[in-house]
Amino acid sequence: MSGSSIFEQLQADHSALEEFAGMRFPHPDQTRIIAVANQKGGVGKTSTTVNVAAALAEAGLHVLVIDADSQGNASTALGVAHDEEQASIYDVLVEGTRIDDVVVTTSFAPTLLCVPATIDVAAVEIELINAAERESRLHHALDEYLESRATEGLPRLDYVFIDCPPSLGLMTINAFVAANEVLIPMQAEYYALEGLALLTRSVERVAQTHNSSLTVSMIALTMFDKRTTLARDVEGEVRNYFSSAALHTRIPRSVRVAEAPSFGAPVVFWDPRCSGAVAYKQLAQEIAQRGVAGWDSSMVNNDNVQEA
Repeated sequence: MSGSSIFEQLQADHSALEEFAGMRFPHPDQTRIIAVANQKGGVGKTSTTVNVAAALAEAGLHVLVIDADSQGNASTALGVAHDEEQASIYDVLVEGTRIDDVVVTTSFAPTLLCVPATIDVAAVEIELINAAERESRLHHALDEYLESRATEGLPRLDYVFIDCPPSLGLMTINAFVAANEVLIPMQAEYYALEGLALLTRSVERVAQTHNSSLTVSMIALTMFDKRTTLARDVEGEVRNYFSSAALHTRIPRSVRVAEAPSFGAPVVFWDPRCSGAVAYKQLAQEIAQRGVAGWDSSMVNNDNVQEA
């Protein structure tokens, strides 16, 4: 990136930060349960989950992140313990433990909660092989948790994000049955288009058999480099075939985003002034706007869309 381009990017980031200072995002009309999924690893799925969740919580919304990946990366990024001694989503699905007894309040915001994952999650598929309603266990547990919060007079959750593993196994199916939306983070590369077609077909099959309200509502381009012809071409294809789902905000490739989990923090808290953090705040704002009744794409201010 040239010196003038870097300066322009810094100016854009500074303007965006001024806009976000003290901003409160709108509350959705009802709790939005969003499965964040891509069967391909390394596409920024977990980074997108934790940073969008953190940005929404920072803006005053009540957010729960469910780590459904045995690697526990979302738990790490949120600074939540997930060793073998920790109760996790495994206990919820296999042992019938209530989410109330597993959920952890993060140290970053009192409105940012997490259900951690441990290595035991890798055994869920085997443990539940003959279990009744094995595809809907997360759905029932989450419904029970939302009802218990209402009974106890706790604030309604605005968002639930389920960080899915990079596969289309039982954990991902549980997430799809529990959710009403799927957010797909994807890199702008050719193979990603093939994967996107496969994933959308899988979502459609789950919708037909288990959850008629499920839809691919959002697609986010991550690790985006507008300087490459391939990235621009792939973006064009996504916007052409998924015009209503393709989010305007693009997440640039960022070393700071990659470094943040090693410090046990989302980048929007760890280095809020970097381009990646600013982009994720803009993405969170765009997602929040979609939860407002009467939303349409003209509500997005394209002048503020993050550039790589």
